[in-house]
Amino acid sequence: MRLFRSGCLVRTTHIILTWLTTLVLFLHDTDLRKCEERGELLQPVLFGSVVLLSVMMYFTVSLMDPGFVLSDSHAQSAVEDDEESEKMMPHSESSQGQRRCGYCFLMQPMRARHCKECKRCVRRYDHHCPWIDNCVGERNHRWFLFYLCVQLLAVSWGLQTAWSGITFAPTWQQWFIQNGFLLGAFAVTGIFSVVVLLLLCIHLYLAAVNTTTWEFMSRHRISYLKTCDSEENPFDRGVICNLWDFFCVCRTVAWERVYSKRSNDAM
Repeated sequence: MRLFRSGCLVRTTHIILTWLTTLVLFLHDTDLRKCEERGELLQPVLFGSVVLLSVMMYFTVSLMDPGFVLSDSHAQSAVEDDEESEKMMPHSESSQGQRRCGYCFLMQPMRARHCKECKRCVRRYDHHCPWIDNCVGERNHRWFLFYLCVQLLAVSWGLQTAWSGITFAPTWQQWFIQNGFLLGAFAVTGIFSVVVLLLLCIHLYLAAVNTTTWEFMSRHRISYLKTCDSEENPFDRGVICNLWDFFCVCRTVAWERVYSKRSNDAM
């Protein structure tokens, strides 16, 4: 149980499954193997590079800080650093949305949530992903999407490669014997292709409307969203601005100020 909670088992399973599937695709009579035999190494090298990049991206999102709240001063730093906004808004509004966590007793910035698995509060908490054994939050959410894109490319390419190596046989028994490992690789890449595609579409939508999985699923229980209309999102700045902020803005955002500004504009 301790081994699983540490993440070693999950990460080891991912690595073994990834490279075993890749090995099966290279050892059987697939398009990759045929390219190797013809001396055309571009496609095999590209496929191997995509798989390696997916593994590197996996460890990036798995091991990096998702945006842990380290202290009370850290929780309030984004609000206090914005001097121009400080002059425009009363101090009472700048602290709106912050509350003390009942688990780690730190001040939570708006959109933060305590993760029971990580035992830490996470800024702009999206969800805890068991496959990467880490939270997805403010600092690694964009990298999580990049990982999904690379992973989708790898598994869909692997799916097509596995299909290209499946051969026909006169009997079902011979067919299963000849294609057993490829069928396993086809099943693994097929399942992961569907799952990763769904996750990618969901998180692209969430990024486009500037919301999180937690806010989308638990809107009725979140204090700063309960008072909003069912279709209202106080953080939504339009698709273009939302995507720009999500992928290109790397600083900590004072969501209390965004929320207060939208509330004042609505009034």
